[in-house]
Amino acid sequence: MSMNVQPDLEFIKDMKSAGGDTLKKCYQCATCSVVCPLSSDGNPFPRREMIFAQWGLKEKLIGDPNVMLCHQCGDCTVYCPRGAKPGDVLGAIRAYAYKHFGWPSGLAKLASSGKNLPLLIGIPMVIIFVMWLISGGMKFLPAEDFAQYGYGHFFDHWDFHLLTKNVFFIDLIMLPTVALAIYASYKGVSAMWKLMAENSGVGEALYRPSAIQFVKEFLWPSIVEIIQHNRFRKCTANADRVRGHLPLVLAFIGLFIVTSYSFFTQDVLGIFWPELHGPISMWNPFKILANVSAIAMIVGIGILWGNRSAMEAEGQTTSTFYDWFLIWMIMGVGVTGIAAELFRLINVSSVGYIIYYLHLVSVMMLFLYMPYTKFAHLVYRTFAMAFERYRDSAYVKNPLAEE
Repeated sequence: MSMNVQPDLEFIKDMKSAGGDTLKKCYQCATCSVVCPLSSDGNPFPRREMIFAQWGLKEKLIGDPNVMLCHQCGDCTVYCPRGAKPGDVLGAIRAYAYKHFGWPSGLAKLASSGKNLPLLIGIPMVIIFVMWLISGGMKFLPAEDFAQYGYGHFFDHWDFHLLTKNVFFIDLIMLPTVALAIYASYKGVSAMWKLMAENSGVGEALYRPSAIQFVKEFLWPSIVEIIQHNRFRKCTANADRVRGHLPLVLAFIGLFIVTSYSFFTQDVLGIFWPELHGPISMWNPFKILANVSAIAMIVGIGILWGNRSAMEAEGQTTSTFYDWFLIWMIMGVGVTGIAAELFRLINVSSVGYIIYYLHLVSVMMLFLYMPYTKFAHLVYRTFAMAFERYRDSAYVKNPLAEE
């Protein structure tokens, strides 16, 4: 029986530009599958994916949950006798998948190439600068007011006690950005889930789980496993990576809690108690959590930065915009956040305002480009793990059926 294979040459070209240019060196010795902790007798990962990549079978790869489950620990790359760097190839496939599933497609394509970096930085810089300009907030506060209000008057001030002008403008900038990221992630994950179901032969479910059942049985266990870093701990070649990745994940969880608290106090409780509009006390538990999380973010991304640089220097991985763009953005968020707070504490509003402006830019970049950059693995990997559980569950497979 013959099979007609129609390779997607554009996909191969994109994959090579994203770090998968070593693919042609692979000659299917299966060493990668032997050392990979995700591989099994019935799942020769990543050897099968390397074959699909050489054949240019795009639909097979971007709808393969194993591609998203891989956490690029580097074991396969270290032991590959030909230097094919399977870890880089899989990373390149993920980069292509984020662009392929990205919505809107123009923004996804923009975020996929280093040549667009000036524009990627310029878009949020212009948006926030224009908002800062029209708000009337472009005036540095005297020391006594800066000590009292901090960055609470960055976008100026009005006497409407239900909502401060600063909070209004930050909401005006960030809420649509977050909404776009959430909707784009939903569109991308939905498309990926459909393709994974088709490729895995998962037909119509025997009975469909409710939203609560899906979260409880598939999504939440996946989130817990990611937080615990169970699969990361199986890595040998790059075992130190968990030292950087774990504090980074915990930092984002901490900052999410702090942001939710700030939003609730400023936008909801502040309506009834206007005195809540202003800098949070340094001794407030949520402020302490914010500072600890910011430090953990800088430490974690610093470790990953060092690991990445060392691996590139040793020839274990290829330097790509896809990998470095996220590192730069996260470091930007952490450093500008800490620096803005330090200049507030020493009452230097002129420098503090500029750094706070850059902090808002870096935060907006992180949210705006989340669905299209390496940060997207936070969502895609979680749902790939949920799919892994779902496809082997009684919702899909009849436990009473004979083998």
